[in-house]
Amino acid sequence: MSSIKHVAIYGKGGIGKSCTASNIAAACAEEGHRVLVVGCDPKSDSSITLVGRRIPTMMDLILAGGEIQEKDVVFPGYKGVLCIEVGGPEPGVGCAGRGIIVAIDFLRKVSKAMENVDLVLYDVPGDIVCGGFSAPIRKGLVSQAYIITSGEYMPLYAANNICKGLRRLKTPLAGVICNSREAAAGREKEIAQRFAEELNSRLVAFIPKDPIVQQCERRAVTVIEGAPDSEIAQVYRALAREIMSGGEPRVPQPLSDERLRELSME
Repeated sequence: MSSIKHVAIYGKGGIGKSCTASNIAAACAEEGHRVLVVGCDPKSDSSITLVGRRIPTMMDLILAGGEIQEKDVVFPGYKGVLCIEVGGPEPGVGCAGRGIIVAIDFLRKVSKAMENVDLVLYDVPGDIVCGGFSAPIRKGLVSQAYIITSGEYMPLYAANNICKGLRRLKTPLAGVICNSREAAAGREKEIAQRFAEELNSRLVAFIPKDPIVQQCERRAVTVIEGAPDSEIAQVYRALAREIMSGGEPRVPQPLSDERLRELSME
């Protein structure tokens, strides 16, 4: 049985999912782990702070035709993190989620990258209701998932929806990550922790809002690289160690809409 960890990071658009995934990857690589980041978001921005620039997407290269080699789609980033961007169709044309499966199947034909690492980290948009985005789980590409939220109602609602999809697919939730928006009158961590507990899971990290994160993103570097001695870098390092340790994955128990609204108002 393979010891490679295949972990998906899910979350509502704009919640800081790609930023968190790239910092986790950088922190894991810093500790000597071999990491592959698979950017599954059509925005193809998962790897920018790791590589320092936008890289070509697999879907664009596949659609363009011609022979594709490993060096065309797999790019080394900070501390040797390997990066792939799946990409997607033009807006309104086709299903980006199903493109993930096409790209991964194609990748396996041209590269051994997925077989020669310790961690494969999938940065996946939170539209779990789309059959395409559930396909990586159905295909057995992902063994467990983490969800990013904040203490606000809409991110909690999106996270709860993702949990409904994970439960339907019998995929364990390894934990909830709260990326703070400084919401809920200072009770954001408490709300996120209660949410995680009621899901039959746990809060594995509370990431405070810190201007250093935005400053590093503007420089196209992770916090781990751009501000290695900062407090926020230590938060990402602790989260990376949590993910590599395996946590306590459990199939989630989504909240009712009524309870979710009550929780966000407490």
